[in-house]
Amino acid sequence: MNRHDKIVPEWEAVGTLGDFEADVPERCEIGDLAVMVVRTSNGEVHALYDVCSHAEVALSEGEIVDGEIECWLHGSTFSLKTGKPSCLPAVDPVPVYPTKIEGDVVYVATNVEL
Repeated sequence: MNRHDKIVPEWEAVGTLGDFEADVPERCEIGDLAVMVVRTSNGEVHALYDVCSHAEVALSEGEIVDGEIECWLHGSTFSLKTGKPSCLPAVDPVPVYPTKIEGDVVYVATNVEL
């Protein structure tokens, strides 16, 4: 692939909007990849790699606070939009994947990162 080639997202259905309770992260398996999907109270849907970059535990077991996911083990928080940590002990971001909604079906593309 050269620098002019575009990666075309490969969309995978992960459920319907009704499957995702507002501000409750859910773990979804897409192939071999664990992805945390969350529908926020304002209706946005976000998808992040479901492993904390600090302690390698499931982020989907954490809580959503002010647009971030808080890791349940050591309290690191990651932006739902960028995956960047906002507090220690994590210093590395987690991958964030594009999402789309068609009708009420939620799709995630894990072959590209935002």
